[in-house]
Amino acid sequence: MLDALKKIWQFAGEEQRNINKSIAVSFLYAVFHMFQISAIYFVILALTSQDGTNRAAWIALGFLVASILGRAVANYFSQLQQTHAGYFMAANKRVEIGNKLKSVPMGYFNDHNLGEITGVATTVLDEVENTAPMVLVGMLGGFINAVVFTIMVLIFDWRIGLIVIAGTILYLMITSAMEKKSAALAPRRQKSATRMVAAVLEQVQGMSVIKSFNLTGKGDQKVRDALEENRKSNLAVEQLFTPYNIAQGLTLHLFSIIMILTSIAFYLQGTMRLENTLMTIVISFLIFAQIESAGSSMAILRIVDSAIERANQTDAIPQMDEGGREVRPRKHDIVFENVRFSYGRKEILHGISANLPDRTTTAVIGPSGSGKTTLCNLIARFWDVDSGSVKIGGTDVKEYTLESLTDQISMVFQNVYLFADTIENNIKFGRPDATHEEVVAAAKKACCDDFIEALPEGYHTVIGEGGASLSGGEKQRISIARAMLKDAPIVILDEATANVDPENEDRLQKAIEELTRNKTIIMIAHRLKTVRNADQILVVDEGRIVQRGTHQELIREEGIYSRFIRNRKEAIGWKLSEP
Repeated sequence: MLDALKKIWQFAGEEQRNINKSIAVSFLYAVFHMFQISAIYFVILALTSQDGTNRAAWIALGFLVASILGRAVANYFSQLQQTHAGYFMAANKRVEIGNKLKSVPMGYFNDHNLGEITGVATTVLDEVENTAPMVLVGMLGGFINAVVFTIMVLIFDWRIGLIVIAGTILYLMITSAMEKKSAALAPRRQKSATRMVAAVLEQVQGMSVIKSFNLTGKGDQKVRDALEENRKSNLAVEQLFTPYNIAQGLTLHLFSIIMILTSIAFYLQGTMRLENTLMTIVISFLIFAQIESAGSSMAILRIVDSAIERANQTDAIPQMDEGGREVRPRKHDIVFENVRFSYGRKEILHGISANLPDRTTTAVIGPSGSGKTTLCNLIARFWDVDSGSVKIGGTDVKEYTLESLTDQISMVFQNVYLFADTIENNIKFGRPDATHEEVVAAAKKACCDDFIEALPEGYHTVIGEGGASLSGGEKQRISIARAMLKDAPIVILDEATANVDPENEDRLQKAIEELTRNKTIIMIAHRLKTVRNADQILVVDEGRIVQRGTHQELIREEGIYSRFIRNRKEAIGWKLSEP
C-alpha cells in the first residue's frame, strides 16, 4: 500500500504542492467536523443538566454554524486542489509522451501499435486524473478524520475507544486483503482498456477497406474480442470487490452496534455518565463513516497504481540521442559514408556511399522496396544508421540537435498528412510565425490558391483530420506550399507530383522549380521529366547504389536506368484502340 501511495506521489510531480494543500485542508475539514460534534455535545449537556437558560443553545448554534461554513469552505478548496492536481498531472504526462514521440525512431511505430499509446494517453490517464488525487487525499483525509474522532471517543471513554480501534483494525485487514487480491486483476484491466482503444482505432482507420470487401459486421472480430475482454476484466474486478464490500459494511455496522450496546451497558452499570453515553451513541453513527471513506479510497488504490504503472511504461520509449548541439552549416552538401541500416534483423542498406553537393539536385530511382525512401529518411534522421554516417555540411546528423537538423530540411511526402485545423495553419505548420500574406504567396506559388479561395471560408476553412475533405492532389499542393513557406536549404521530395492531376502538373512543376532554386535537392521520382534534368542520378537496387551519373551518361549504359527510360517512353506512347 505504501509503495502504491509513493508511486502516486511521485507521479504527481509539480502537482505535489496542490495535493499537500488538499491534505492540509482535509485536516481543517476534520476540525470543523468536530465542531458539529461539539454542538451536539452542548445540546446533550443542556438536556441532561436541565439548564433553563438559552446559553447552551446559543453555544451549540455557534459551533454548528462554524462547522457548516468551515466544512463548506474546506471542502471547496480541497476539491479544487484535487481537481487541479488530477487534471494537470495527467496533462503533464500526456505532454511528456507527446514530446517523447517527437524524437523516437520512426521504426518504433512499426513495431508498436499506435492505438496502445492512444489508449494510455486517453483511457488510462483519464482514470489517473479522475481518481489518483482522490485516492491519495481520500485515504489520508479519511484517516485524519478517523484519528480525530477516535481521540474524541477515547476522551469520553477509553473502553469505547478500544472498540473503535478494534473495528478499524478489522476493517483495514479486510480492505488490505481486497487490495492485495486486486493486484492480479488491475493490470489485466488496464491492458484490456488500452487494447480496446487500439482495436477500435484500427477498425475506424480501416473502415474503407472493410466496406470495400463487404465485411461490415464480419471483419470486426478483433474489436468484439477486445470489448469482450474489457467487459470480463471490469466484471472480474467488480465480482472481486463485492464480497469484500459486504464484509466491510457488516464489520462497520457490527462494531457500531457494539459501541451502542456497550455504552448502554456501562451506563446501566453506573460506570459511564448519561451525557457520555448519549454522545457515544451519536458518534457511533459518524465515526465509522470516516473510516469507510478512507477504506473506499484504499480499495481502488491498486487500480490507480496499475494505471500509473501502465502510463509510466511510456518512459521506456526509445529516444534518439539528443546530446547534439546547435549547428548552422554554411554549406548544405550531404554525404553518405558506408551507411548500413536495418529494419529489425533485415538489413536494407548495404554500405551506401554517395556525395550530394551543395545546391545541386540528386534524383533517386529504383525498384519498389530498393531502399530509396529509407535513404532519404536517414537524412532527416527519422532513423539512425547502424554503421557509417550521414553528414550535412560536414557534420554528422547525430551531432545536430533534432531542432537544428529539422530547420535545415523541408520534406514533401507522397502520402500527405494534414491536421484537423484551418488550411492556413496547415500551411504555416513549418513556420508558425508566418503572416497571412506570406501564406497566400506560398499557396499561389504551389498552385493551390484557386481551390482554397473557392472553399466556404477560404484560408480559414477547417479541414478534416488527415485532410479527408480534400482530394489527393489538393493535399499534395498544400504540402508543397508548406515546404515553400518553410524555405529550408535542403528539400526532400518523395514523389511530390504523384497525386497531382495532369492539368495542374506543369504549373506545379514550375512551382517545385521555384521551391528548389538554389537549394540542395534529393528527390525520389519515376517521371522522366522529373529526373532527366537532375545534376546526378542515383540508381538504387536491393539496398545498393548500382549506377550513378547524369541522364546522358546513364542512358548510354545498359542497366536499370536505361530500361527505366525505355519503359517510361513506351508507357507514354500507349493508346487505347477503338473497339
